[in-house]
Amino acid sequence: MAIAATDATDRVDQLIILTERLTEIIAAQAQAFESRRPQDAAKMQEEASRLANLYRHESARVRADPRLVEGAPAKDRQRLIQATEAFDAVLARQGRAIEAARTVTEGLVKCIAEEVAAQRSQASVYGATGTQNAAPLATAITLNRRA
Repeated sequence: MAIAATDATDRVDQLIILTERLTEIIAAQAQAFESRRPQDAAKMQEEASRLANLYRHESARVRADPRLVEGAPAKDRQRLIQATEAFDAVLARQGRAIEAARTVTEGLVKCIAEEVAAQRSQASVYGATGTQNAAPLATAITLNRRA
């Protein structure tokens, strides 16, 4: 899918709208992660993915052919630059929020695994000489990567 613009001004206007909407969604997702509510961020993922793909496609088109936006008024191009800078800042914020959530989650999983291993009793088995040996226990943990 691509933007169907009639001229450079129309293309810049549509890119601004696209960038601002994508910025809103990413900011809301970052807020959800910061509030420890990743399920709220997941609800926005479909629209975020669709708009991000469109943004990536259109950005590549403009990079490959700057004439697509050169005819737009300077004030409109400046608004696009500002919208892009705001988008970059929100992406950085979301990245920090996701990294913090990942770190906390990994720490919780490690603590739970250590606690489970500590609470399991050591099994005893008899060796070839008839003496009792402590057998190491295998512990399996299943992770759900969807969250």
